[in-house]
Formats: sequence, C-alpha cells, structure tokens
Amino acid sequence: MLLRTMNLQTILTIKVKQAILKQFTIELPTVEFQPTRKDFEGDITVMVFPMLRHIKGNPVKIGEQIGAFLEQEVDAVSGFNVIQGFLNLVISDAYYLNFFEGIKNDSNYGFAIEVKKNAVMVEYSSPNTNKPLHLGHIRNNLLGYSVAEILKASGRKVYKTQIINDRGIHICKSMLAWQRFGDGETPESTGLKGDKLVGNYYVAFDKAYKKQVAQKVKGGIDPKVAEKEAPILLEAQEMLQKWEAGDKETVALWKTMNGWVYKGFEETYKNLGVDFDTLYYESDTYLLGKDVVEEGLQKDVFYRRDDGSVWIDLTDDGLDEKIILRSDGTAVYMTQDIGTAIQRIKDRPDVGGMVYTVGNEQDYHFKVLFLILKKLGYEWADSLYHLSYGMVDLPSGKMKSREGTVVDADDLMNDMTQTAAEISEELGKLEGYSNTEKRDLYKMIGLGALKYYILKVDPKKRILFNPEESVDFQGNTGPFIQYTYARIQSILRKAEELDSLGFQNLTGMNRSLHPKEKELIKQLQGYPETIQLAAENLSPALIANYTYDLVKEFNSFYQQVSILGEEDGQKKLQRVALSRKVGQVIKSAFGLLGIEVPDRM
Repeated sequence: MLLRTMNLQTILTIKVKQAILKQFTIELPTVEFQPTRKDFEGDITVMVFPMLRHIKGNPVKIGEQIGAFLEQEVDAVSGFNVIQGFLNLVISDAYYLNFFEGIKNDSNYGFAIEVKKNAVMVEYSSPNTNKPLHLGHIRNNLLGYSVAEILKASGRKVYKTQIINDRGIHICKSMLAWQRFGDGETPESTGLKGDKLVGNYYVAFDKAYKKQVAQKVKGGIDPKVAEKEAPILLEAQEMLQKWEAGDKETVALWKTMNGWVYKGFEETYKNLGVDFDTLYYESDTYLLGKDVVEEGLQKDVFYRRDDGSVWIDLTDDGLDEKIILRSDGTAVYMTQDIGTAIQRIKDRPDVGGMVYTVGNEQDYHFKVLFLILKKLGYEWADSLYHLSYGMVDLPSGKMKSREGTVVDADDLMNDMTQTAAEISEELGKLEGYSNTEKRDLYKMIGLGALKYYILKVDPKKRILFNPEESVDFQGNTGPFIQYTYARIQSILRKAEELDSLGFQNLTGMNRSLHPKEKELIKQLQGYPETIQLAAENLSPALIANYTYDLVKEFNSFYQQVSILGEEDGQKKLQRVALSRKVGQVIKSAFGLLGIEVPDRM
C-alpha cells in the first residue's frame, strides 16, 4: 500500500513509536523529524538523540533498529542509513509519483478543504483623511491583504475591514488651510487626486503654523507657549469644536473634502490591488465605548477618580494606569477602540478573532486594549492579535507627513512601473510586444517587485526599501519569480501538442525519478503546510520565501533535466506535467501575496 504524503509523517511517527515499544518496551512521547541534509542520502531524517532522554543505548544502534523496522513495515521507506544520531530514511520513487498523481489535477492544491467555524476580521490601512497614502501605508495594506488571503486559504472565513480616521484636528487643519489659501480649488479644477489636494493643504497649514510660531518666539514668547497659542492652531481647534457641535457649514466642508479623499483612496487601493468587505468611520465610532465604561465600573474593572475621570489600574499586569474617560466625560482613543471592537462582534457574530495591522509604535496600546477587553469578560479577547510591523525607510531617510517629505504611494507605484520599464528595455526581453502589452507588463513587474520586496521580510523587521534592487531579474526578487513562471508557460506552449496524448490524465506511472524531479516534488509537498504555518504566524514572508525556494528548485531541474528534449515519451509527459504544476503553485502562492504573474516576459 502506498501512503499519501500528507499522512506519511503521521505514519512514520506511529511506526517509530511501535519500533521503540517493541525493542525497549518504552512508550516514546514524541518523534522529531527534519529534512535530510543535502550531503546525505535520504529524504526524511528521524532524530535519534532526543530519544536518549527516554531510552538508554547507542544512538547508531537504536537508529539501525528503527530503520530496519520501518523498511519492513512502511512501503514508502525503500532504504535507510544512520549517521551518528540521525536516521536518514530513503522514500521510494513510487511514493513520490503516487503523491504527484494525487495533486497533478487539483486546481486548489494547498488550500484547506474545510472552512473552520469561527471567522476572522482583519483590519488594515485605516488612514487619516488629511493626506494621501504613503510608503508606510503600502506595507500596512500589503501585509493586511496578504494575511487575509492566507487565512482564507488556511480554511478561515475572513472579513477585511478598516477604520477611516475621518475626524479630529488633523482634518480640520487641512480644511482651515483650504479656506485660507485654496481660492475654491477642487480636484477637477486642479487635475489633482482629491487626497493629494487635501494633503497639500495639510502641508500648507504646517508652514503657516511654523511661521506664526517663529514670529511669536522672535517677539519674546516662550517657544512652548508660542506653539500652543499660534492663531492658526487656535482656529483649527475652534473648527473642531464647531464640527462636534454639528455646525452645518463646517460639517458640509468636512463632507466635501473627505469625499475628495475617499475617491483618491479608492483609486490607490485599486492600483495596489487591495480591497475591503466593510468600512468603519471614526466619525461614527468615536462615541462608542462610553456605555461600556459604566459596565466596567460596575464590575470594578474601572475606577473613578475625584475629578470624575475614569481609569483602569493594570500595574499588577506589568503595565500602568490608563485613562478611559476624561473628567469632562469625553472619550479617549482607548474608549473608542473598546467600543469599536465590541461593535464589530455585534455586526459579525460569527467572528471569533480580530487581527489589527498597525505599526509597532502602537504595541503598548494594543496590549492594554486586549487586556481591558479580557477583563471585561469578552471570551473572544483571547483571539485578538496585533500584527505589529516595523518602519519602512528609504536610502534618503525618514518620512515626515507635515513637511511633505513622505513617499507618496501613487508616485512610488508609478516609479516602480517606470523602473521596470527601463530595466526590461535594457535587457531586451520584450520583442514583439505591443505598446499596450508592454505597459501592462511593466506595471505587473513593477508592482510585483514592490510587493515581494516588502512581503518577503518578516513583518516585525524594519525595512530599508531600495526600488532599484527590488526590480532585479536575478536573486530573491519578484521579477525573478515572475520570469520563471513565464518560462514555464513557454514550455507549456511548446508542449501543446502533447495534450492530445493526454498527459494530464496519465496514470499508473511506475518508473524511477531523476533526483531533480524528486527534489521538485518534495518541494511541492511543502505548500499546504507552508500555508498553514503562514496563517498561524500571520506571516506572508513564509509564503514568499517558500515560493523562492520552489523557483530555485525548478530552475535547477530545468538546467539539469531534459524536458521537451527527452526521448522517452512517458518521461517527457510527466516532466511537462510537473512543470505545469510548479507554475500553478507559483501563481497560487503569488496570489496569496497579491502579486500577478505574466504568461510571457
């Protein structure tokens, strides 16, 4: 009986335990495996050294006894060797061929078949409406979108959401500057995207503010006092009070300018290839959570100070005291986040957990938020996760929104497309393409380079983003993987006549494998487990680097094994089928990263 790959390690675990029980009358609690090192013969290695905690004996002799037992009991094991405390098992070619036959025509290979009970809500983007999206937002969006797609592939129902920070002093600054300096400008009259136009006025406000502060300091006023008393800042604060009071003129301007921004955001999201299922707006949620305060007071989770403010003491949990409600009864961000989390569960009762994609500068905030929700008695609080990520730096240094030195998301995507065009033209890879085909391909390569460069890095790490380095057709880059996919499609086009011979339905293969074929099939085996690990760790980097390893293995196979030039028809058909499957997995994995792949390149 041949074993299916997904069950092989389970079978080996059972059989190793049986071997130990038979030889030593001891029940082994666990068995550890690892891939066999490249310089040794074998496919799967059983770690003997950890067993010595439970049994006494020579590790080599123990390994030989286990190996002989497995060779006798497990059809898939065709041989073994023992190097010190490592039992290297040789898995039969027939086993790998049987495995490949099982996945060859599975269009959803790697994806979980059953959908798990509880859904997950993934929050990402969540921008302010006073400026366009920038490079930092790109990392946020790419991470959130990819994690959502990976969770879906792992068998979870997923809701993608964001909370748009559409109220507060920041948008009032842009609104006031537009009133002061705008002369009625609109996106239509200027030809600018709405988010860029509003962002320009945020920068204009900051320039005017700094000028007023400098004048006051020059007049002898203390700098800290000058910063608080600059007339334009006081006007912005007054505008915020008017908005909160529902002043019709202020609210109308707020709606108009936010409308410009939303339209601009939509265009950026479309170009970036991300989407959302639900949207929340801070203007709707900023009062949420105030009703929870009374509940928390009754449960003694919160306490009220003499000035009327409400706090929570988390010092016993290694944190500090945190304000929940100001003395004047107004909410803080924590209050709002508590209320919004509860509201989301009310809106989506099937949600059993939430992932917040937010930069690591908010690590402490989310520790406090999750702990408060847990103390309030919400069981789902144990399933909340902060997908914390590091900053994105450029060779030129750190970005600053107020000074207008951010790397605009739209500009960066355009620059990546242009860089891809220049490199592709230099390499002369696009002969015979129409101008439209070239433009589409340049965009696919440029965005693929950008996305892969960001997503291949562990989310927690800080990134130094180098645009030119990312658009490289060699090494661990998006274009290198895209080029390999296109190479596979070229092989398949040349092999089209083989379809009439039915290579897709070829069965009953009973031949030996070239070592490179075997390594490639082994690499394909790891895809389902990689998806599950990436979902468990909320790390697209695991998918990205798996894909790179698969591509490296394919290129080694391509260079050392004849595919279309193979004289043996059966071998040729199987190698074409193997190439096709690798292409399908590359496309599937890159889809989880939000990256497209080209049929030609």
